[in-house]
Amino acid sequence: MHSEGAKRQGWLAGVRPYLERAPLAAFLLGLSSGAPFALIAATLTTRLAQDGIDKKTVTAFSLAFLAYNLKWLWAWMVDGVRLPLLGRLGQRVSWLLFSGVLVMAAIANLALVDPRESIAATAQAAILVAIAGATFDIVIDAYRIEQLTPEKLGVGAGMSQYGWRIGSSAAGALALVVAARHGWAAAYLCCAAFALPAMGTGLWLGEPARRVVAAVRTTGREMLQSVVEPLLEFMRRRGAWLLVAFVLLHKIGDTLANLTFRLLFNELGFSNDEIAVYDVGFGFWAYLVGIFAGGVLYQRVGPRTAVMWSLWLMALSNLSFALLATAGHSNELLAGAIGFENIASGIGGVAVVAYFSSLCDVRYTASQYALISAAASVVGRLLTGTTAGSLIDQYGYAGFYVITTLVALPGIALFWWMLRRGLVADGANMAHGTNLAHGTADGTPGGIADGSGPRTGRSTRPDIEPGAQA
Repeated sequence: MHSEGAKRQGWLAGVRPYLERAPLAAFLLGLSSGAPFALIAATLTTRLAQDGIDKKTVTAFSLAFLAYNLKWLWAWMVDGVRLPLLGRLGQRVSWLLFSGVLVMAAIANLALVDPRESIAATAQAAILVAIAGATFDIVIDAYRIEQLTPEKLGVGAGMSQYGWRIGSSAAGALALVVAARHGWAAAYLCCAAFALPAMGTGLWLGEPARRVVAAVRTTGREMLQSVVEPLLEFMRRRGAWLLVAFVLLHKIGDTLANLTFRLLFNELGFSNDEIAVYDVGFGFWAYLVGIFAGGVLYQRVGPRTAVMWSLWLMALSNLSFALLATAGHSNELLAGAIGFENIASGIGGVAVVAYFSSLCDVRYTASQYALISAAASVVGRLLTGTTAGSLIDQYGYAGFYVITTLVALPGIALFWWMLRRGLVADGANMAHGTNLAHGTADGTPGGIADGSGPRTGRSTRPDIEPGAQA
């Protein structure tokens, strides 16, 4: 009996952190963050493919995601621009409500266009959703990071990933089901409601207690400094160029492959119901398993091993789609490929997001996390939008997915080299709070082992600023 009671207490102790207000808020914020992305990713790809739009045009729509890669250019506005009327609710809450309304309006606009009548109008509508969604993400990341205390970083990253996946999967599934019965316009209008959880979270919790108003920027020069200063601080660190190269390269293969899966499913003749069951339904549960495994892995082995393993898994998972493309229509192989890919992505999502969060200086968390998350997929999205369709036409789907595996190898090699040079902090430092997302007591960012101990001579003002999801 004593043994069973101890086990129960241990289980409750493990679950309790996930039920606290800040992690639950991270989950709700993730719900809203995932929906806009899904609606212009796989969902829009399916819509365009079913409307008979050619592959090159469909893959070119991935360029709309560049808005997410450019969001750092206006991230400073979320910190420094006080909204009229809404501003009295607080900087973070007012921007949550404002950007949430923008997302709902942009999705409704996308619902009202018809790709068969005007592909240009559809592209413009998709870009507007991307811009609104990227702005929403800036605010969501800011609110999440400022609600979480440093010791809750791992829990918060996991809950945010859970929310993001559930939100994106639910939006994608709802869109497919409604579109099959009432058309794509009704589908998108229904999915606009996914912005509400984040907006409600802001009204529920109010302004983060750790939020400190940053210095007011009024002149053009001061506003320019708001954009430049976070970048300059980051680039002064030891090994900064290697880290930048890793951020740019590590996700090329994964991004290149993920934005083409629905084209493959359409080519192989999978129905909307099959896609909803396997890609959205089965993939959803596989991703949740991956998130759990990623959290356990990160806690047990630390960031060095966790990130390296996740990079290999994400690269190798693309080969399962090469096998599916070779075999043809097979629900069993579809389930296997989607399961492998989503488990790998779940593990990578927790490990890489937690690691990247630890790199932010406490004074510039907003802009630096926006920069890191934006840079993480920019190369892959550019390649997808400019070359994916041509590569598929030239090498076929099987050859294309082999290529996506090969282009992931430079990122793995670069991380290995960073480990060799001692540029990645170990798990022991992370556990002692010296390398967490919010920095050390003196404002030192974590994640990069510089061998010099805590930095001195820096401002200690707790200007906790926001931080994507990779």
